[in-house]
Amino acid sequence: MLVTLTACATPVGVTREHPKLLYRSLTRSVLSDDRPSAFTEQFLRRHGLEERYEQEPDKLLDELRRTQTSRDRDHDRLFALAELYFLHGGRAQKRECYLAAALYAYAFLVSGERRGAVAPQADPRVPLAADLYNVGLTLGLTVTHPDEGILADRTLSLPFGELELRHDPEQFRWGSYRLTRFIPLTEYKIRGLRNRYRQPGIGVPLAAEVAPMGSGPLVEAASKRVPPTIKVPVTAFVRFDNILQAVADGHVRGTIEVHAADEATTVEVAGVTLPLELDTTTSLAYMLEGTPVWDTGIAGFLRGDRPVFGDGLVMLHPYRAGRIPVVLVHGTASRPASWADIINEVQNDPSLRTRFQLWLFTYNSSNPILVSAGRLRDALRSVTRDLDPEDRDAALRRMVVMGHSQGGLLTRLMVTDSGTRFWDNVSPVAFDEVKLPPATRDALRRAMFFERSPLVSRVVFMATPHRGSFRMTGFVLGIMRRLVTLPLTLAKDFAQIGALKMLTALDNMRPGDPFVRSLSASPLAPGVTAHSIVAVEGAGDVLDRNDGLVAYRSAHLDGIASEKIVRSSHSMQSNPDTILEVRRILSAHLDAQR
Repeated sequence: MLVTLTACATPVGVTREHPKLLYRSLTRSVLSDDRPSAFTEQFLRRHGLEERYEQEPDKLLDELRRTQTSRDRDHDRLFALAELYFLHGGRAQKRECYLAAALYAYAFLVSGERRGAVAPQADPRVPLAADLYNVGLTLGLTVTHPDEGILADRTLSLPFGELELRHDPEQFRWGSYRLTRFIPLTEYKIRGLRNRYRQPGIGVPLAAEVAPMGSGPLVEAASKRVPPTIKVPVTAFVRFDNILQAVADGHVRGTIEVHAADEATTVEVAGVTLPLELDTTTSLAYMLEGTPVWDTGIAGFLRGDRPVFGDGLVMLHPYRAGRIPVVLVHGTASRPASWADIINEVQNDPSLRTRFQLWLFTYNSSNPILVSAGRLRDALRSVTRDLDPEDRDAALRRMVVMGHSQGGLLTRLMVTDSGTRFWDNVSPVAFDEVKLPPATRDALRRAMFFERSPLVSRVVFMATPHRGSFRMTGFVLGIMRRLVTLPLTLAKDFAQIGALKMLTALDNMRPGDPFVRSLSASPLAPGVTAHSIVAVEGAGDVLDRNDGLVAYRSAHLDGIASEKIVRSSHSMQSNPDTILEVRRILSAHLDAQR
């Protein structure tokens, strides 16, 4: 029977296997398993080195390194060394082995023989080698002392010598800022964002903190609008000199380069253009994690006297001449972080990210809408005057302002010629005839009279209560009035003209309130392009529907460029249809410029 059975089984043959299991074995690597890839296993088997690697890995790796020649598929050996050093680094917990893995992955990527043997984009080992370089550097450069920077100049040990790292200070510059503390992003998982955008490539993705450089009015103007807690997505790339000779000699020199994600997406190495690893989404999420400047929602609503950052205008990046500002204005009891998904999507749209710069306006949303709108108008004037005093940047005069809910009413006031409408609501006496202290007169003039801003050419209203919110009535309004605290100077100014009923934004958004009636009756200024994105809950006819706070009939505007209905609750900024419409509108804004 044994002879018969043996005769039925051929020495070489095939067995059926599930395609997923086969693919998993073909794509396995040391980054996802405790075994090397099929490419490296093949190299070991071809040279009869499987058992030796398990028994004496240090000795074998050193022999493979010293016997590196131009014969016997040189690039195969380079890739195997990268994986085997990485595997040994994990098993023995040796940082120097991770660095060696990064060095050999770099050598593989720039190998002239490899490029001649197969097109780089067709070799499945290329992205794996880039990941070995990235993760090997991250683990190899990890610091144990908080004062030791991950990208600091230093000399590190290698299994066969040392690695000397140096940097050019100009590489750590970002506009008028110096990049300081660097946080590796490899080990972070995000929450609260719809998509994590990552461009696979070479380099270590980091979030960098910043500090202003130099002095002067332009530096000061930019610094006061970039929060100190800002995090910049960058990629660290270490360029090694004469890599093959260096690893043979045991003394490797590396130059640290830092590339901001909004400035570069590729790097050239030995005549080969490689994509940089980019991870702007994780950097954004890291910045938003527990940062006070982004968390002004409920607190800024309840405490109308709570200070905001600077004049309320926050810039996510230093000013870039030629890029059109998109100003995002949040709603009642909300905060700038509510725009996170839209920021994430625009920053990762290749057709938009280099053409626009995103600014955020934050304010105490319980204050009178006219007062908050006046501050937005003043902030736009101030930032333009500070950044472009000679009026050379035409992009600053093509701003797009997007407002959600109450923020949409502030946005509308940027493109409205009010005349005396708002003043007439509070006094039958002409403004110039009322006797007021100079400071009070100036504050009320700024709040009561609006002209179309020449800086704003396009506006987007999102779930905006142009005719008021049906929730701002009766019992709810009374309770909310008791909760909010307004600035004493503001209360004093309005009390002098008998306009105490205008003191909260909640009153302003009550259907039938004189303010909201006057604003809804005011036409948009000529030359402004306007869009509406209206949220409604449930299916069917929208005319009698609402989003839980604002009815469709209140959010609808006649005679505008477009209206998009989104099936959503009031908080609509993360809705995919909202995001698609925002991207469409911004693309249309660019097309109108051509």
